[in-house]
Amino acid sequence: MKTEISDFFVTAPRTLVALLASELATLAAQEAQESGAGVACRGDLVFAYRVCLWSRLASRILLPLATFRAPDAEALYRGAATIAWEEHLAAEGTLAVDCTLIDAAIRHSHYAALRVKDAIVDRFRDAFGVRPSVTQERPDLRINLHIEKDVATLSLDLSGESLHRRGYREDGGLAPLKENLAAAILLRAGWPEVAAAGGTLLDPMCGSGTLLLEGALMAADIAPGLLRGYFGFLGWRRHQPALWEGLIAEAEKRRLAGLGGLPPIFGSDSDPRALRAAHANAARAGLSERVSIIRREVAEMLPPEGAPVGLVVANPPYGERLGEEAALVSLYETLGRRLKEHFGGWRAAVFTGNPALAGHLALRAHCRPSLDNGPLRCRLLHFTLSTRPQRGAEPPPPAFFWTATTCSVTETRPKVSSRPSRRLVSPGRRPWTTRRTVASASM
Repeated sequence: MKTEISDFFVTAPRTLVALLASELATLAAQEAQESGAGVACRGDLVFAYRVCLWSRLASRILLPLATFRAPDAEALYRGAATIAWEEHLAAEGTLAVDCTLIDAAIRHSHYAALRVKDAIVDRFRDAFGVRPSVTQERPDLRINLHIEKDVATLSLDLSGESLHRRGYREDGGLAPLKENLAAAILLRAGWPEVAAAGGTLLDPMCGSGTLLLEGALMAADIAPGLLRGYFGFLGWRRHQPALWEGLIAEAEKRRLAGLGGLPPIFGSDSDPRALRAAHANAARAGLSERVSIIRREVAEMLPPEGAPVGLVVANPPYGERLGEEAALVSLYETLGRRLKEHFGGWRAAVFTGNPALAGHLALRAHCRPSLDNGPLRCRLLHFTLSTRPQRGAEPPPPAFFWTATTCSVTETRPKVSSRPSRRLVSPGRRPWTTRRTVASASM
């Protein structure tokens, strides 16, 4: 069944946008253009459904309905009232309005969201004598309001809630990675290529298991949205259930086929609470029998017996709290030593937000792409571990490193690398991203 071509905006964290653009190309995005907040593109309804089901990197997919000038709250109300909301939502349905403001004349995002909500419910009341109700918990229609300077854009949030919520994780441990960030780490580390060759994935600090489970979903060709019970389009009046159910059936077939060729995946951690969460998450993902997770200290980490060489990936603590950094020096030193002494021929990727601690790995990274973990600027350090015997410890590099913004990775849409930045980053620096004003409407 053919559907009309529409404009979409697919959001993602800033440092995931280039990877997202490549991923969207594989999902048949048209006329894709990157920006700091995501990728603008065109596609049909099947494309939008595929993003919700298959994107490992996106946060949300938005369907813009209208763009208009909104220098004040009354102009915003009038602009929102002109949209035919009855084509998208039943009069007895539920809705929510989220708002972001950037340099807008309207200063309060919550008030802006309320004015849009008022315009919608007033339109329904005038036309039908009844009005939709407002709920933040899985509404039939989630509406995104974005105002930059005096230009407002109203969109439908077809994802409903962030796509990083796969549905397998309830307890994220003490400091969980978002699932789309974990997927980006694995993509940047070359896990798809290692997995295709039958290589092993090992996370010696697996926490609640996010890297392991995202690695398994990726290697087994399992749609990351397959476990979700809610999407924003399910209550949308233009939703086409037959199209969606066909894509779900296709994804189920691919899952069954992919599980048969899943390479070895191992994880360990020293924290019993994190391990309980990891086992529970693996069970919810249907991967308990496919992913091995045990209790083990980093000082005891070894390649799994009989497993082929592959990729070691780790997200050690960054030492954000006062006094923690000094206590973590030994952990980083131990991780680097075990990698050098026991993992010759393997690849390794260490994700960290602390360059001073990274120096204590005493390993020289050949690539350091930047990936933000929330407000923290982090680096993914790539290592190719030598098979030659080690003759004493390599001296650690200085407590700073050169930033290199490009890294050789396999992408659908190759990008031309510019000269790497040679800016020094000091050990204590913690850059913070610019904050946007965000709010949601309530009754």
